[in-house]
Amino acid sequence: MIKKLKKYWVLIKSLQTGLLLLTGLAGFMSVKCPVIGINQLLYLGTSLFLTISGSTILNMWYDRDIDLEMNRTCRRPLPSGEINPSEALVLGLVLSAAGTSMAFYFSVLFGLVIFAGLFFDVVIYTILLKRRTSWSIVIGGISGGMPVLAGRVFGLGSIDWIGILLAASILFWIPTHILTFNMKYIDDYNNAGVPTIAQVYGFSFNRKIIVFSSFLSAAALIVSSVEIGITVGFMRLIGFLVCGLLIIALAALFKPSEKINSVLFKYASVFMLSTMVIFCIEGF
Repeated sequence: MIKKLKKYWVLIKSLQTGLLLLTGLAGFMSVKCPVIGINQLLYLGTSLFLTISGSTILNMWYDRDIDLEMNRTCRRPLPSGEINPSEALVLGLVLSAAGTSMAFYFSVLFGLVIFAGLFFDVVIYTILLKRRTSWSIVIGGISGGMPVLAGRVFGLGSIDWIGILLAASILFWIPTHILTFNMKYIDDYNNAGVPTIAQVYGFSFNRKIIVFSSFLSAAALIVSSVEIGITVGFMRLIGFLVCGLLIIALAALFKPSEKINSVLFKYASVFMLSTMVIFCIEGF
């Protein structure tokens, strides 16, 4: 039983799910509500966790055939045959339905934002775009910005331009994170027949997109931080993190190497994780 649970845990991509969950909590904390109860955080966290986990499992279920063609993913539970595809499909649907139902029960607007994230991730990105266009990650990336927007809506009760800016900071951060990954594993994507910007337009153009998206993400993050009212000390820390991201992205453009590409991929995760933690701390 424990072994099987561990295999299902792999299906939800716990690190990715955890980061998206953190962005949702950061969005909520950015409202700086006068009274923040543990029940609110648990409700928001549970709804987001269930929906994000469900959508990730559905993605893994749909992509099990191309995962089988990649050295990086062929040993995952579904392509390796360790988990029955029908069981995974049912679990993904149940978790997604439970998470979105909780969201709609709280409020229609919160539910719509949560559902939008699920729809863009599973239907728009995974089913319609991923195997057809190299720009799928840019369009499908809208789903990545929905948890932070949902958290903001949960605390505020409406959609404001700060919430949209926070979602945009995630949307523009995603190419920085994923396109570096695409270059590292380009042979896998070629074998699976999944088009990427690096494959279609070349590494040089891919790096320019990374720099452009990094600047957009940094700008959206800084403006939203100012409008939220982040304190001077934490603003300096965010500025330091932003400078690090832009410097590494520019280094990858002008002095490309596998090492710098790997550093950028890892730093991008640290960058987003750190800024979201700052938002959470500031919300208390």
